Amino acid sequence: MMSAIASTSDSPTADIARQIDRILNTEIEPVIQRYFETLNAGNFQATAALFAPNGALHPPFENLVIGEEAIATYLNQEAQGIKLYPRCITNRTAIENDLVQVTVSGHVKTAWFSVNVAWKFVLNPAQEIVYVAIELLATLQELANLRR
Repeated sequence: MMSAIASTSDSPTADIARQIDRILNTEIEPVIQRYFETLNAGNFQATAALFAPNGALHPPFENLVIGEEAIATYLNQEAQGIKLYPRCITNRTAIENDLVQVTVSGHVKTAWFSVNVAWKFVLNPAQEIVYVAIELLATLQELANLRR
């Protein structure tokens, strides 16, 4: 698989693209790779288009964001400048109704903080994101130190 955002420069975006390619170039669903690529590129409309029509994004400490338009709006408001660094796939499980759950652990960096996270994706057979939850993997002290 080739990264859509990979380049020959040594820019931070190119470094992230190489890391995504290295971690996710296993037997991983392309939609998950595109999620990381488009979000890191700041192409939030393309990220939102990866979701099923009633797909849902569940950010930490937030209510569900449901549907492509709402997800794109949310990401435009809340994800500017965010960089996702997936490290490894920690779980891949078939669940009911031909859905697949894939958990990816990694790191998120913003202008204000960085934190370890897990992304829990649920994908349908059409390779659309039905649901993704972002879980912070931080101690209470680390959470208390997060400042916005």
